[in-house]
Amino acid sequence: MLPLFIVTCSIALYAQSALAWGTLGHQTVGYIAQEFLAPKALAFVQSSLGSTYDKSLGPAAPWADSVKYESAYRWSAPLHFVDAEDSPLSGSCFVQEQRDCGDEDCILTAIANYTTRVARTSLSATQRQQALKFLGDIGQPLHVEAYEVGGNDISAKCSGDSTNLHAAWDTGMVEKNIDDNHGGSVTTYAADLVAEIKSGSYKSLTSDWLSCTSITEPVSTRSSEAHSVEDDVKRLLSRGEDETAASITPLQCPLVWAQESNAFCCSVVFSYTSGEDLCTSSYYTKAVPVIDLQLAKQGYRLAAWLNVIFDGSTNLS
Repeated sequence: MLPLFIVTCSIALYAQSALAWGTLGHQTVGYIAQEFLAPKALAFVQSSLGSTYDKSLGPAAPWADSVKYESAYRWSAPLHFVDAEDSPLSGSCFVQEQRDCGDEDCILTAIANYTTRVARTSLSATQRQQALKFLGDIGQPLHVEAYEVGGNDISAKCSGDSTNLHAAWDTGMVEKNIDDNHGGSVTTYAADLVAEIKSGSYKSLTSDWLSCTSITEPVSTRSSEAHSVEDDVKRLLSRGEDETAASITPLQCPLVWAQESNAFCCSVVFSYTSGEDLCTSSYYTKAVPVIDLQLAKQGYRLAAWLNVIFDGSTNLS
C-alpha cells in the first residue's frame, strides 16, 4: 500500500493478519511504484535494497507480510490493517481513526512511524531498509474492515477450492486475474497497469489519487483547504527526530485512502450470494476492476510518497 507503500497494518486479532494482498499483489504494487520514482528516491531504493531484491521494490514488497510470522517480528502483526467498526451489510462503511485505531498500533500510525524512519539518516542502512519495506498499503478493502475478522471467518469458494472471503481477495482473484488476463506474469500485470496510468484509462484519475480530500465525504463537511501527499509528508518530516511528535496522527492522506478502500466493502466485497464461486461468477467480474484500480493507485501513491521524502515533491504532475 503507501505503499509497499506502506506495506501493512493490523489492529486486532492475529487471525486477521492475513496478507494485505498476497505475494503477487504486493509485488505488483512494488513494480508499479518503481516505474514512477524520481531520481533521488530511485537512487535510495536501489542502493538500500541492493542485489538481494534486484534493486527493486517489486521483490521486496512481500517482506513485511512474510516476517510477521517469525518470533522476532511478531510485534509487527498489528501494523497490517485497521479494523473499521462499521456496518457494511447495512450499507454503512466508514473508517474513523480514533474509533478504529485509538491508542493502539494500526496501519495509519505505522505509516507515520516508518515514513520518518526511512528518511532518518542517523539510522543504520539496515534500519532504513526495513522501514522502506514496512511502508505498506491500505488498498485491500478487507484490511480496513472488522466485520467477520475482515472476512476471514466467511467461508467461500474460488475456482472450486474452499477458502475464505479475505483470502479470495488477497490471493485467489489476483492470481486468476494475472493468469487469465496478463499472461501469468506479475511483471506483465504491473506493466499493463503502468500503461493504464501513463496513457490509458487511469491517466485522468492520477491527480485525484494524490489529493487527500475525500471524494465520498459530503461537501458540507469537507475541509475548505486542499490537501495533498506533499502536505502530509512535509508536515510529518518537519517534526524531525522527535519520535513522539512523529507518531502523531491522523495523517490526512492515509485516512482518506483507508476510507476509499473501505467503501468497496459496501459496494462490492459483501455483494456475493450464498454458495457463489467468487472466482468464476459475476462477482469476479465486478471485483477485478476494483483490484486493478486499488493496486494501480497503491503503486502510484507509494512512488509519490517516496518522491516527496527524497526529492521534495511528487514529480508526478
